[in-house]
Amino acid sequence: MNGPAPRRATVLYAISATCGAIGALLWVRSQTSTPPSLHSSAYGSFLAADAYTSSAWRVWSPAVPEGRLGLYLIAVGLVLAVAARLFAVRRD
Repeated sequence: MNGPAPRRATVLYAISATCGAIGALLWVRSQTSTPPSLHSSAYGSFLAADAYTSSAWRVWSPAVPEGRLGLYLIAVGLVLAVAARLFAVRRD
Protein backbone atom coordinates (compact mmCIF):
# COMPACT_ATOMS: atom_id res chain seq x y z
CA MET A 1 0.00 0.00 0.00
CA ASN A 2 1.12 3.52 -0.70
CA GLY A 3 1.33 5.47 2.50
CA PRO A 4 2.12 9.12 2.97
CA ALA A 5 5.41 10.34 1.55
CA PRO A 6 8.31 10.33 3.98
CA ARG A 7 9.32 13.64 5.49
CA ARG A 8 12.58 13.72 3.51
CA ALA A 9 10.74 13.28 0.24
CA THR A 10 8.38 16.10 1.19
CA VAL A 11 11.31 18.39 1.95
CA LEU A 12 12.93 17.47 -1.38
CA TYR A 13 9.67 18.22 -3.22
CA ALA A 14 9.44 21.60 -1.48
CA ILE A 15 13.02 22.51 -2.35
CA SER A 16 12.44 21.31 -5.90
CA ALA A 17 9.36 23.49 -6.29
CA THR A 18 11.18 26.50 -4.83
CA CYS A 19 14.14 26.08 -7.18
CA GLY A 20 11.84 25.66 -10.15
CA ALA A 21 9.77 28.74 -9.28
CA ILE A 22 12.77 30.98 -8.67
CA GLY A 23 14.44 29.66 -11.81
CA ALA A 24 11.35 30.34 -13.90
CA LEU A 25 11.05 33.86 -12.51
CA LEU A 26 14.70 34.61 -13.26
CA TRP A 27 14.41 33.21 -16.75
CA VAL A 28 11.27 35.24 -17.49
CA ARG A 29 12.95 38.35 -16.07
CA SER A 30 15.92 37.86 -18.38
CA GLN A 31 13.63 37.44 -21.39
CA THR A 32 11.58 40.57 -20.65
CA SER A 33 14.30 42.92 -19.45
CA THR A 34 13.12 45.91 -21.50
CA PRO A 35 11.94 48.77 -19.31
CA PRO A 36 8.38 50.04 -19.69
CA SER A 37 7.97 52.94 -22.06
CA LEU A 38 5.25 55.34 -20.99
CA HIS A 39 5.41 58.88 -22.27
CA SER A 40 3.40 60.47 -19.51
CA SER A 41 4.83 63.53 -17.76
CA ALA A 42 3.80 62.12 -14.36
CA TYR A 43 5.65 58.89 -15.10
CA GLY A 44 8.70 60.84 -16.26
CA SER A 45 8.80 62.85 -13.06
CA PHE A 46 8.44 59.63 -11.07
CA LEU A 47 11.45 58.17 -12.89
CA ALA A 48 13.44 61.35 -12.26
CA ALA A 49 12.65 61.16 -8.55
CA ASP A 50 13.62 57.50 -8.51
CA ALA A 51 16.89 58.03 -10.38
CA TYR A 52 18.97 57.57 -7.26
CA THR A 53 18.09 53.90 -6.84
CA SER A 54 19.89 51.32 -8.89
CA SER A 55 17.74 49.08 -11.07
CA ALA A 56 20.65 46.89 -12.17
CA TRP A 57 20.16 44.44 -9.33
CA ARG A 58 22.08 41.20 -9.85
CA VAL A 59 21.43 37.97 -7.99
CA TRP A 60 24.50 36.22 -9.30
CA SER A 61 27.96 36.83 -10.68
CA PRO A 62 28.17 38.93 -13.84
CA ALA A 63 29.85 35.92 -15.48
CA VAL A 64 26.55 33.97 -15.37
CA PRO A 65 23.54 35.76 -16.88
CA GLU A 66 20.23 35.60 -15.04
CA GLY A 67 18.65 33.60 -17.85
CA ARG A 68 21.26 30.87 -17.56
CA LEU A 69 21.00 30.86 -13.77
CA GLY A 70 17.24 30.46 -14.13
CA LEU A 71 17.69 27.46 -16.41
CA TYR A 72 20.19 25.95 -13.96
CA LEU A 73 17.71 26.33 -11.11
CA ILE A 74 14.93 24.75 -13.17
CA ALA A 75 17.24 21.81 -13.93
CA VAL A 76 18.15 21.47 -10.24
CA GLY A 77 14.45 21.51 -9.38
CA LEU A 78 13.74 18.72 -11.86
CA VAL A 79 16.63 16.61 -10.58
CA LEU A 80 15.46 17.06 -6.98
CA ALA A 81 11.90 16.12 -7.94
CA VAL A 82 13.13 12.92 -9.58
CA ALA A 83 15.32 12.17 -6.54
CA ALA A 84 12.38 12.74 -4.21
CA ARG A 85 10.21 10.43 -6.30
CA LEU A 86 12.86 7.70 -6.30
CA PHE A 87 13.36 8.14 -2.56
CA ALA A 88 9.61 7.85 -1.92
CA VAL A 89 9.29 4.74 -4.12
CA ARG A 90 12.32 3.12 -2.51
CA ARG A 91 10.86 3.64 0.98
CA ASP A 92 7.59 1.87 0.09
